[in-house]
Amino acid sequence: MMNVNKDIVKVFFDENWNLNISLHWFIYSLVFVVVLLWIINILRSKWIFHKNLEIDSAEIGIQGQKIKIKPNYTNINIAYKIWVELNTRKIGLKIDFDNDVINEVYNSWYQFFGITRELIKELPATKIRLDKDSKELIEMSTKILNEGLRPHLTVWQAKYRKWYKEVKDLDSNKNKSPQTLQEEFPQYDLLKDDMERVNKNLIKYKEVVYKLAFGDK
Repeated sequence: MMNVNKDIVKVFFDENWNLNISLHWFIYSLVFVVVLLWIINILRSKWIFHKNLEIDSAEIGIQGQKIKIKPNYTNINIAYKIWVELNTRKIGLKIDFDNDVINEVYNSWYQFFGITRELIKELPATKIRLDKDSKELIEMSTKILNEGLRPHLTVWQAKYRKWYKEVKDLDSNKNKSPQTLQEEFPQYDLLKDDMERVNKNLIKYKEVVYKLAFGDK
């Protein structure tokens, strides 16, 4: 028997003069770990970095051409945080005007404004400059606030809140529910139609960030 390396590799001839090579258990373990890491990396890449997402700007109520975003760790993290906020507030759910209170919906929209701004500010500008896809996501999210949400709030929020504050404590309205009273707003139908339009766009936006965060399922 000929020993090339007693600890790592053994090369020898058996009784029939067949060449045999024996590897130390450490080599087998090392190969197993390398192969396992390789498989995990492939599976993780397929799960996290799914196909590029193409977004129709018009569907979510903002101007511009279609947006293409390639998922990466940065924008997946941003998208997930935004999705959580949308999915746990009235802003990302369909408004039920028979049961929802407009004042509370406006409160939710206002809070979402502030939270989204903070999420965007968390990212260093130097990192965004080097990451085109995260920059696209942030610009899209900013447009959702400025083009999708702000115009409605500018036209309707102050006007409605002022009216509601003035009428809710009147003797004739004290026994009315907020849902019943809000229907008496002089421009209720116009307000409702515009809120529904914005609401639909925000739900579409929620679907977009969901696909970025979790994959297009």
